[in-house]
Amino acid sequence: MLQLRVGLQFRSFCALRFPPGWAINKKTARLSEPMIWLLAADAILLLHFGFVLFVILGLVLILLGGLCHWPWTRNRHFRFAHLLAIAVVVTQSWLGQICPLTLLEQWLRRQGGGPSYSGSFVGHWVESLLYYRAPDWVFILAYSLFGLLVLLAWWRWPPRQS
Repeated sequence: MLQLRVGLQFRSFCALRFPPGWAINKKTARLSEPMIWLLAADAILLLHFGFVLFVILGLVLILLGGLCHWPWTRNRHFRFAHLLAIAVVVTQSWLGQICPLTLLEQWLRRQGGGPSYSGSFVGHWVESLLYYRAPDWVFILAYSLFGLLVLLAWWRWPPRQS
């Protein structure tokens, strides 16, 4: 009985219908070209999300590490990478540029025939997740204040010299 149920569930999963271009070509057992573009766009999206997490959680860990005396949060390589990451974000926002990862993801989605979005990555996902729309100056201010907080943490808990 259990085997029959599992078999039926697997068959019903395999019978799912996907939009054209999303399915695996049964004759050649290869992904269709649109699917490859869309998978590449998803990979860039995950990379971008990881970058955002690194910037945000990096500062949280630096601040906690300073307060709790965690020596690894004063690692020079980690701190320089974090400072460079937020410096790129702040510079792009002040220059009015959209992140290259956002542009690449959007381009890959268009190549695959999938939906794209306009504006910045953070602005799009903040709007999507929180249903909050804000003018560009709000994000520029937020990025700038975040960058100042990173500099303050750099001054208060400088990286180790070794």
